[in-house]
Amino acid sequence: QVQLVEFGGGLIQAGGSLRLSCVASGSIFSINAMGWYRQAPGKQRELVASISRGGSTNYADSLKGRSTISRENAKDTQTVHLEMNDLKPEDTGVYYCNAKSWGANEYWGHGTQVTVSS
Repeated sequence: QVQLVEFGGGLIQAGGSLRLSCVASGSIFSINAMGWYRQAPGKQRELVASISRGGSTNYADSLKGRSTISRENAKDTQTVHLEMNDLKPEDTGVYYCNAKSWGANEYWGHGTQVTVSS
């Protein structure tokens, strides 16, 4: 099992920057990719950015050029950070940390609210 704990989020003005962090613990040896998804009110959950164990990254088109995902691999934890810049009201939503194992397992954090005011 993998446990995910998210940090960051909150209320921020449009044009501002935000950093989200997620710490994975437990069976971290089984984790391949980690990333962030978001769900806006009335919309489906969508990928924001992901990073593989090898460092390959993938970004949603809406956030390319405005965000950077990075990852720290330690002995007992793995941490993924998401830096978002020039935030827009449409970036508002609940942001969920995600981890995918080498097998078919997938893990989710509880989510953290990001609200961008215009």
